[in-house]
Amino acid sequence: MLKILVVDDEHVARRVVEKTLTRLGHTVVLAESGEAAWKKIQEEPFRFVITDWNMPIMDGVQLIKKIRSTTLPSYVYAILVTSNSKDEDIVEGLYAGADDYLTKPFNPAELEARVAVGERMLALEDSLTMANNQLEKLAMVDSLTGILNRRAIYKFARGELERARRVSEPISVIFLDIDKFKNINDRHGHLRGDESLKLIAQVIKERSRAYDGIGRWAGDEFLVVLPGTTAENAENAAKRIVEGINHIELSLPDGGSFALSASAGVATQLRVTGSAALLDDLIQAADESLYRAKEKGGNHVECTSL
Repeated sequence: MLKILVVDDEHVARRVVEKTLTRLGHTVVLAESGEAAWKKIQEEPFRFVITDWNMPIMDGVQLIKKIRSTTLPSYVYAILVTSNSKDEDIVEGLYAGADDYLTKPFNPAELEARVAVGERMLALEDSLTMANNQLEKLAMVDSLTGILNRRAIYKFARGELERARRVSEPISVIFLDIDKFKNINDRHGHLRGDESLKLIAQVIKERSRAYDGIGRWAGDEFLVVLPGTTAENAENAAKRIVEGINHIELSLPDGGSFALSASAGVATQLRVTGSAALLDDLIQAADESLYRAKEKGGNHVECTSL
């Protein structure tokens, strides 16, 4: 059922519409003018508006134009009620943004039918919005690990770097990958490799803060964005993650098992004075730190401050 805003400067006309809509189970809110209706729309969300055309100061067409020119939480379906039965008048109302119209005097059954059409249109819009949201989410998530993909974590990092610039806070990133991941795939198969990636992603989530950004960069590489984090705290965070990964053991079909380990490179931007374009330099510094950690035999954390 809908919450419908009924707008008419005539008391009897408002009540006729209210009676029909209430009988159908809808919640009805009444407004005696276009100005009063616009105030209500700004104060609370409405998905459906039925408005008379001919009203003083702000008429129904002006109200609908105002609705269409404003960014509202969701689409508002608008029916224009008019005594103007000329085709050119009806066309003017539709061009103004009305979705449908009713010509006075109207049969309550016609009002019921027009509202049912609006309900179907809003239901369709809701379905499309939900589908688009799901597609957007899929476009941002790595399908294997369930964390952000490269595009999404990069976007997150850019936003956090810009925020760090505005509030004069440090920002750190952790670049991490699995030690000797190719050997895991070669010796135990890609299914075990995929299982390793999922377990590591889970460890990173469990050992990170709720507002940290976690993403799969490529292959067995992960990027963790730590807003407002000093070099020392970022190093400690990386060590916690590496230690957690070091406790993972994967079982094998033959009864054996193998352990995982990872290395991490940390880079901290102590003060962000430039634009978010500095992100590439920050990630590059973390990657170079990771390379140094690998050179030390893996299962290690190296850090850089910029």
